[in-house]
Amino acid sequence: MELDPQWVVGFVDGEGCFYVDVNPHQEMAIGYQVLPEFRVVQHERDVQVLYSLKRFFHCGVVRRNHEDRYELRIRKLSCLLEVVAFFERYPLKTKKQVDFRKFAQIIRMMTEKRHLAQDGLEQIIDITLTMNRADKQKAATILQDLHTKTG
Repeated sequence: MELDPQWVVGFVDGEGCFYVDVNPHQEMAIGYQVLPEFRVVQHERDVQVLYSLKRFFHCGVVRRNHEDRYELRIRKLSCLLEVVAFFERYPLKTKKQVDFRKFAQIIRMMTEKRHLAQDGLEQIIDITLTMNRADKQKAATILQDLHTKTG
């Protein structure tokens, strides 16, 4: 299946997700790891679309997500930079564009290694709090922990 860039934009507008999680990770200098990901979920009957998107972006993993659902998940930073470049060249048309811009900002911060310092991590968490799928309670707990460490 050959995909047209505008088709990809429309499909991702409806089915895609730009998400950034922050998790405790003892091996990280600051104690937390930033985990951005681009995901598209589909029913198993349409799994071929996910494989086509994987070929289109030249990266990612397609796997079972939940019972009869599969997902394409892209987490590698170099691949996420390519995804960001694509959606900057071919902008999303829905409100998802707002989350995408925030996601792109976080990806750029990570390429600058700003997520490895407390102030950068706090900025990233603040940005994630304004995104659609933000886990506000978890973020507040992490911010409190970071402030306790330096307080």
